[in-house]
Amino acid sequence: MKELVGTIVAAHGRHYLAEADGEKLQCVTRGKKTNVSVGDIVHLKKTSPDQAVIEKIEERKTLLYRSDQYKSKLLAANITRLFIVIATEPSFADDLVSRALVAAEAAGIEAHLILNKTDVEELLPRARERAALYTNLGYPLHEVSAKRHPEHALATLLPLMQGESSIMIGQSGMGKSSLVNLLVPDADIAVREISAALDTGKHTTTFTRLYHLAGGGSIIDSPGFQEFGLYHLTEGMLERAFVDFRPVLGGCKYYNCRHLAEPQCAVLGAVGEGKIARIRHQLYAQLLHESSQTLY
Repeated sequence: MKELVGTIVAAHGRHYLAEADGEKLQCVTRGKKTNVSVGDIVHLKKTSPDQAVIEKIEERKTLLYRSDQYKSKLLAANITRLFIVIATEPSFADDLVSRALVAAEAAGIEAHLILNKTDVEELLPRARERAALYTNLGYPLHEVSAKRHPEHALATLLPLMQGESSIMIGQSGMGKSSLVNLLVPDADIAVREISAALDTGKHTTTFTRLYHLAGGGSIIDSPGFQEFGLYHLTEGMLERAFVDFRPVLGGCKYYNCRHLAEPQCAVLGAVGEGKIARIRHQLYAQLLHESSQTLY
């Protein structure tokens, strides 16, 4: 059988679905490897008309993943833009949003925020006020209402995603699925097809999948999650992943400053002057603590 080059379009456990030469193939890795991600470009060897073995993963341009003390979870490879969905209701978690932004910075991925459910007007001012923590750092915020104003939502988001490889993440309840269904009108059919191909039965929302967008580009939809561990980031990666720290990095008295309690620390000075939000520095300290706990 000849070797094919394809893209991983869905992943569930150790089951993968690749698109190659216009067909979808069920894939497995050799041995017990599970380091394959949706968005990966892979070299495949067909083992039957609809099955293949992943022989090799091409070098990734970017890789977004989260990790806890014991293991890491690959979210997407070769993506250029991350869209974090927040909403007027239910309340979104600053911790999750901030961690996703740090992950994007560390991976070299451009991050955007989408504020959904803007039709809930009485809660809009508060949501905007909370989102200002991120817009003040330079992250773009796009306001939409997937349910009430779908045409506007589509007109706002589609141009941002065309020609890009995007991923959309968000906590459960933010309306991410509604947005994906808007952007990909046949998403439900695709989910059923992928679910059948991966043999995941009724658990159709528990896998990450890639959709092609009208007019070019693709979007990866990742299941909703409530935690975003970044145990894999080192001290050096962490300080650079905080965009608000960058203007003062290198200004500390000690070259190995950890920006926690050291004298004449430029970061702590900026926190004291209000140039860096205290909540951001607290997150940095928490992430630094987590990265020292790694066991794997």
